[in-house]
Amino acid sequence: MNLLLRPKLGSWRLNDLFEEPKGNKFDEFLASIATRVEQVENRRKELSDEISSSDFKSILHSIEEISEMISIVGGYAHLSYAANTSSNEFAALVTKIGVFGSTLSNRLLFFDLWFKKEASSDTAQRLIESMPSIYRQYLTHQRLFAKYTLTEAEEKIITTLGVTGTSALIKIYDRMTSGFEFVAMIKRGKKMIKKKFTNKEKLLSLTRSTKPEERKAAYEALFRVYKANSGVLGEIYQNCVIEWRDENIGMRGHVSPISVRNIHNDLDDSTVDTLLSVCRRNSKVFHEYFKQKARMLGIKKLQRSHLYAPLTLKSTDQKKFAYPKAVDTVLETFGRFHPTFRQYAERVFNEKHVDSEIRKGKLGGAFCSSLSPKLSPYVLLNFDGKTRDVSTMAHELGHAIHSIASADKPILVWDAPLPLAETASVFAEMLLNETLSKRIPLKERKILLAEQLDDMYATIMRQAYFTLFEIDAHRIIAEENATIDKVSDLYFANLVEQFGDSVSITSDFRWEWLYIPHFYHSPFYCYAYSFGNLLVLSLYQQYRSENKETFYPKYFKILAAGGSQKPEQLLMQSGVDITKDEFWQQGFDLVAAKVQELKNLD
Repeated sequence: MNLLLRPKLGSWRLNDLFEEPKGNKFDEFLASIATRVEQVENRRKELSDEISSSDFKSILHSIEEISEMISIVGGYAHLSYAANTSSNEFAALVTKIGVFGSTLSNRLLFFDLWFKKEASSDTAQRLIESMPSIYRQYLTHQRLFAKYTLTEAEEKIITTLGVTGTSALIKIYDRMTSGFEFVAMIKRGKKMIKKKFTNKEKLLSLTRSTKPEERKAAYEALFRVYKANSGVLGEIYQNCVIEWRDENIGMRGHVSPISVRNIHNDLDDSTVDTLLSVCRRNSKVFHEYFKQKARMLGIKKLQRSHLYAPLTLKSTDQKKFAYPKAVDTVLETFGRFHPTFRQYAERVFNEKHVDSEIRKGKLGGAFCSSLSPKLSPYVLLNFDGKTRDVSTMAHELGHAIHSIASADKPILVWDAPLPLAETASVFAEMLLNETLSKRIPLKERKILLAEQLDDMYATIMRQAYFTLFEIDAHRIIAEENATIDKVSDLYFANLVEQFGDSVSITSDFRWEWLYIPHFYHSPFYCYAYSFGNLLVLSLYQQYRSENKETFYPKYFKILAAGGSQKPEQLLMQSGVDITKDEFWQQGFDLVAAKVQELKNLD
């Protein structure tokens, strides 16, 4: 391992952002942002159809610098809070920086609104053409928002109320759910063993236990708590949905709730409709897998509680990874693919930008947070030593690699649009799976293959059906004033369609939607996982079949593009047409081939 220090489980280091949020440097940084905002405000009079290209460029670059500074200070607050959601100090800091950021954003709204709404078409086109090519798609995309943009006064009100409105509700959801304690009642012979969990991720790791009684108990414990809190959590969701519709359809004029996300993703509604339609038609592919998995487990029909049951009977068969070994395995895998992949991932560890341990109060799950092209991303993990945790590590480091690969771009076009955001992360997971499959005997490969199919279900079909649920949930809440019970019934019906006759589902799974944070944080986000995974299946096929020297430039070009090109156009340059059913079907054909391979191995 070429790391400066061998990595150990622990928390990340944030002092390359700030030493602490109460010192003079922190306050001076906030003051410097406010000063820059005032300087831009003083240039407001320059905005007219006669503005010169150089003046427009100068103002845009100033706003870029401010955006980057706000991202850094906001990132520090949110990363501190994620590491310890029980801290009142960090919760207050998130609120403080949220108010600070929204206030300054309001003061700069005039520039955004002028370019989107007030500048004439001729002026906008002239300015777009005068800018370096890297900015042109971004600015063209911004002009698409013209008809959805409100007056400056209205936009300021929305930004201001957002801090104490939806954002505050979501923070309450996070604090509530991060503080939940779960009690699993596990049957051992004639005895009932009570196990207490203060971390949801630790509990959820039991859903993949080798022992069916633990899997069942984990889900029962989870849903018992979420059902008990369904009144408050459901009301939070209802209000988030209503606010989403009131603002985006009632005020801005979007045609549907999901169109809001599609516009931000720079995708046509028809492209997303095609994706979801193909996913829905191919649910039978996974039905076949679940039936095959039931046969391999020696049971008549798979139950939803045992969907992720490992295909092994002995707990000793489940490989456990020490954290340093997991890091070594991931980096070795990346290095075999391409030295640059490993180099970028190593940077994140060397700079201590990884928070890996499980502890009380820490935000559950995993994420990669990219704050600035000038800074290495930060990665949050909850590492418990399972093979899945190693895959999660590879996934989040893939996100970090993607950000670093496009770090030569200005911050306005640095981030890949959401549909392309999984291009490196899922690819990294597939590389890791290939590494692991070569290190195990033939008889164990079917176990790994089943795990891969489990993951494909979770990241393709499950996410597509999450989105289909959201479409219906937003409709019935807004148009039918649906109760939480009705929303839960809708979710259960979604599960019935999703699994068909291949899986038995108990009624307590109707509460499952309450613990999916994307529904609260980022409505209609989930289809990006389906998009990204099916896209990667296609790219991975190209990687396995093409000359590597022709594949690498094409692949890294996609990563390095960031958000500088429209997804359809960027991918078309690599021979991928995401507007066609046939493209998405190719991904499902590969899944079907893997299901058949599993049958053959069995």
